[in-house]
Amino acid sequence: MDYIEILKQFAFVIVASYLIGSIPTGYLIVRLFTGQDIRTIGSGSTGATNVKRVMGKKWFFVVMILDAIKGALPVVLTALFATALHKYGVLPVVAAICAILGHSKSVFLNFTGGKSVASGVGTLLALNWQAGILIALVWAAVTWFSKYVSLGSIVALALAPFFMWLLNAPVAYIVYALIAAIYVIYLHRENIKRLRDGNENKVRN
Repeated sequence: MDYIEILKQFAFVIVASYLIGSIPTGYLIVRLFTGQDIRTIGSGSTGATNVKRVMGKKWFFVVMILDAIKGALPVVLTALFATALHKYGVLPVVAAICAILGHSKSVFLNFTGGKSVASGVGTLLALNWQAGILIALVWAAVTWFSKYVSLGSIVALALAPFFMWLLNAPVAYIVYALIAAIYVIYLHRENIKRLRDGNENKVRN
């Protein structure tokens, strides 16, 4: 494979993955059913937790699943059809990075969006389903017992690199899990402050 073909594949994966990640599912659902702009409500995030504040628990799960699919789809398609540097697993990781960037910095919403938790877990499931399931279980357990979605998200993503390493995933996947963890935790910096101050909203009372 020549360098021009490799560059073409990289360019296509970057653009397509970012655009898929940018589809503002939470924003579209709230706008369609209520006419409101989710970015003006609660935390301003377009993610599932903020959607729950407007539309309830059912739509929390709908948006969460759609965002996870949105993260997984570019990775799966890239793994199936991209051939550049295939044995190193580089392009699926590029797809994953671009998908979560699209979710949090959507071109369709003036580069605003969500905090990339569900889409990030979706990418990890697509890269290594065992690690993805472990991450989802940690998120569910910590969220259930602490009642804080943000804490569950932070803990689950922080453990992602360890799970990838434990399951002997390729080095590229471990590095991506570390990058995703740092990025998602960074996006939760205001939540971390509220958790520290005891002002974070609980998912249930």
